[in-house]
Amino acid sequence: MRLEVEFTTEPFVGEADEAPAHAIRALSVATEAGLTADFGPLGTLVTGQSDDIVKALGPIVEAALQAGASRITLQVYRADGE
Repeated sequence: MRLEVEFTTEPFVGEADEAPAHAIRALSVATEAGLTADFGPLGTLVTGQSDDIVKALGPIVEAALQAGASRITLQVYRADGE
């Protein structure tokens, strides 16, 4: 089954045109895991097979926290329409 995960890392800090380090690091870990990612101004949407998503979530959260995130919000959706 395919899943979509939308995650937001906080706090929203950084230069006007730069995303926070914790958001960039979480994105990097997601793409390194082979997930398709869409990075937006308030969150990141990643898609992939359920096994790949589940394996990547722990490292994504850990990377964001280590890079300065104080809060991470996750929403998980089935992307296969079932």
